[in-house]
Amino acid sequence: MSKSVKLHVWGDAACFTRPEMKVERVSYDVMTPSAARGVLEAIYWKPQMRWVIERIHLLKPVQFTSVRRNEVGTKASASNAKSAMKKGTGALGLYIEEQRQQRAGTILRDVAYVIEARIEVIDTSEPVEKHYHMFKRRAEKGQCFHRPYLGCREFIADFAWIEGDLPPTELPEPQSNRDLGFVLLDIDYTPAEGKSFDVIEANTGKKLLARPQFFRAELKDGVMEVPPVSAREVVS
Repeated sequence: MSKSVKLHVWGDAACFTRPEMKVERVSYDVMTPSAARGVLEAIYWKPQMRWVIERIHLLKPVQFTSVRRNEVGTKASASNAKSAMKKGTGALGLYIEEQRQQRAGTILRDVAYVIEARIEVIDTSEPVEKHYHMFKRRAEKGQCFHRPYLGCREFIADFAWIEGDLPPTELPEPQSNRDLGFVLLDIDYTPAEGKSFDVIEANTGKKLLARPQFFRAELKDGVMEVPPVSAREVVS
């Protein structure tokens, strides 16, 4: 059971970081499906449903610019967090002054997309129409759980519900049809065996391995079709 939605998303800047270049950030040309899912979940999400991204429309020309930003050079330790959960105390803080690093980034500027997605219900006791109308009402009013962003939290996104025709595109013809190479589809989290793990699930404390999934993306008339996770062309 599913229900489709369309959302117009735009912003002054975006950075959909290529995982192979995450030290000095370089953005993909187009919004990734996982980033699109994050935008939708910022507006509406419940444990009883999930978002499936179907396609992403590129509305403006791809324009890159370079920036230099201050970033934190480490992340909170998952093992320290687990130890603190057991003991009820522990040092989990990060001090920005000690961990700050200045890094270059190649980001997108002046971006606009249309996200087409569908709602799939996990708990069938709640009809999909209920989630659809709650999302539509929140999107029309500009409501969100937290401000949606375009790849990085400092690149905030504006959004608008689409009823009917899509917004006009400004994409020039040479950029409308081209091969985008392998693009990150999403991260698959599986239970970890042994001591090696990537993240700890917040509500269960389970150790998980994070496995990135990619697909060969292609832009046709300014539209990137997104395959399902189970599709043969999706690789890990």
